[in-house]
Amino acid sequence: MVSAAVNINPADPQQTYQTPLSSRYASKEMAHLFSPAMRFHTWRKLWLHLAIAEKELGLPITDEAIAEMEANLHLDAEQFTLAEKEEKKRRHDVMAHVHTFGNVAPSAAGIIHLGATSCYVTDNADLIFLRSALNILLPKLATVIYRLSLFAEQYRDLPTLGFTHFQPAQLTTVGKRTTLWIQELLWDLRNMTRARDDLGFRGVKGTTGTQASFLSLFDGDHSKVVALDKRVTELSGFPFAYPVSSQTYSRKVDVDVLAPLASFGATAHKIASDIRLLAHLKEVEEPFEKDQIGSSAMAYKRNPMRSERVCSLARHLMVLHQNALMTAATQWFERTLDDSANRRVTLPEAFLTADIILTTLQNISEGLVVYPQVIARRISEELPFMATENVIMAVVKKGGDRQEAHERIRVLSHEASAVVKQEGKSNDLIMRIKQDAYFGKYDLAIDDLLDARHYIGRAPEQVDEFLAGTLQPALASWKSSIAGVGKAELNV
Repeated sequence: MVSAAVNINPADPQQTYQTPLSSRYASKEMAHLFSPAMRFHTWRKLWLHLAIAEKELGLPITDEAIAEMEANLHLDAEQFTLAEKEEKKRRHDVMAHVHTFGNVAPSAAGIIHLGATSCYVTDNADLIFLRSALNILLPKLATVIYRLSLFAEQYRDLPTLGFTHFQPAQLTTVGKRTTLWIQELLWDLRNMTRARDDLGFRGVKGTTGTQASFLSLFDGDHSKVVALDKRVTELSGFPFAYPVSSQTYSRKVDVDVLAPLASFGATAHKIASDIRLLAHLKEVEEPFEKDQIGSSAMAYKRNPMRSERVCSLARHLMVLHQNALMTAATQWFERTLDDSANRRVTLPEAFLTADIILTTLQNISEGLVVYPQVIARRISEELPFMATENVIMAVVKKGGDRQEAHERIRVLSHEASAVVKQEGKSNDLIMRIKQDAYFGKYDLAIDDLLDARHYIGRAPEQVDEFLAGTLQPALASWKSSIAGVGKAELNV
């Protein structure tokens, strides 16, 4: 039983719950983007933009009011304290900050939030954060793709056992397998880019989206209301505003933004799962630092903790999209407030989680270790069975009967398989073929038939074609962003 704590200091992060997304894993830039300081700074910029546009269109707003607003866009500790007191008194976060802003910009106190509803700042700010967060994620995703492309190129022609149903299948190459990961990440890059470019602005729409309050401010002049909406949108850096809205922007926008993040979560989970399985096979491992401990009990262990973290967080990222779907589905008429608390959690967590996954994937991709001898040994255990078709064709080329050769291979394969499964010995099929009188009379170059490079098809060429024809064009616009990126370091 947990005893009641005494003398709790809520300002001490060691005494209160902190989400590990920001306190343990996420980058400083993403954590700051969704911080109270950035949120309320953005609200103040939106109030400033509204005041500037209203002044330009003829409302009696003084230069002094604008100047005071511009000089106080950032909150200090004293203002945060005042805002907390105001919210406790008024039970309304936006009005608490209206009064707090007016306290440091007294000449503007009477015109801050003029004609607007709370969603003017809350929803427009969220749209700004969504766009900014995607702008943080996209270069990181491009960097991960580029790092993996270097790995794919390096191992373009290294044969490795393919797996279907996690059972041995035909050979592929380490590089070709990596291109499968990269292709899905490129789709994620495309989808996130589309989501960012599709983002519009809510603009100035009023309490139920009719702009009635602004029409009243401008004495029924529709053209000025239209101009106001356009001007505030421009000042806020958006190319367009959604043509219609209710009190809020449609929560379908959140669905569309979180969908590519959830899809990326699926990609990341697949990549990390493959690496975990390869680590079990001892063929490929993620980075493992000199002083890293794999297990508190089993000192010899090298657990793939980075890939396990990716899988863990990817599951969380995938399910967050469900929150956006359910919120969009349950909004009544022009709005209900049951979206608010959910979105305060869901939107930041989605981006913080995606950010962490990308940093971890970059760290993994920069330190992947390949063990060619282990891979070759596993191939040697399975290749004899795969080589039998080539043995049969070689017999036919020497004038032999295909069906007779097939029958001899079938018998010898079953014998070799029994040795492997029942006696635990190595696959001796090739030795059996060499010693078999039937095959001996054809003078087959058996050892040449066991060169793994004969069984990888066009895998190396596919890697080359994919990197040159698909990857390079897709990353062309990200070259400058990728060039300045150092190695990814994990906090823990």
